[in-house]
Amino acid sequence: MDQSFETLLVEEPQPDILLVTLNRPAVANALNTQMGRDIHALFSRFLIDPTAYRCIVVTGAGEKAFCAGGDLKERNGMTEDAWRRQHVIFEQAYYAVMDCPIPVIAAVNGAAYGGGCELALAADFIYASSTARFALTETSLGIIPGAGGTQNLPRAVGTRRAKELILSATPFSAEEAMRWGMVNRVLPPAELLPQTLEMARRIASNAPIAVRQAKRAIGAGFETDLKTGLALEVEAYNRTVPTEDRREGVLAFNEKRKPRFEGR
Repeated sequence: MDQSFETLLVEEPQPDILLVTLNRPAVANALNTQMGRDIHALFSRFLIDPTAYRCIVVTGAGEKAFCAGGDLKERNGMTEDAWRRQHVIFEQAYYAVMDCPIPVIAAVNGAAYGGGCELALAADFIYASSTARFALTETSLGIIPGAGGTQNLPRAVGTRRAKELILSATPFSAEEAMRWGMVNRVLPPAELLPQTLEMARRIASNAPIAVRQAKRAIGAGFETDLKTGLALEVEAYNRTVPTEDRREGVLAFNEKRKPRFEGR
């Protein structure tokens, strides 16, 4: 797999784990058109090959910013038509992250404003540095969150809190985000990436087919009624029954050893 991108640094800290770093530190990792193309190009691959990795971690280069949102210098003077065309790129990039069958963890190391906050929300869950700050600032710029923010934030913190944050464009801290249910853990800056990668390793050590099916059942089931969700769960469960990993898991338990899952 070609992993050379203009705006992303892509590394494999260990087999089965991918570390993706937003790599425009000189501009607080602001999202420009090329970064949108790069994110889409990378994550759309996993819709075709969900076995490429077992967990993905997304973070930002530098110590101050995860992603400052859209690059407003690039957008200065854009025509309406050019703005809309660019936004389609951002939409498809973020949807590819949201639709990724592989678990995605956001390691938010600093400011996550606008599209940066939306990118964090597009992940399955968020670990944040104690210095991280979040905001959906779009209404202060004459637009609204348009890459999942108006949908993912209410699902994380509730509609009333989301309305308060989006309508006022008020920044909030990592501790507040954790208290409201948007962030899973707040960590000292030096521990953020090691602890996030440790969780990625824990996920990657489990049966990958089972992990993907569990993610699918949670995501699809949450969007529907309980009875339909239960049916989706059983469908996903039944996909794990004929796998070699299921047989290996039971055998390893009975032999009192660590299972060796191969994703088959």
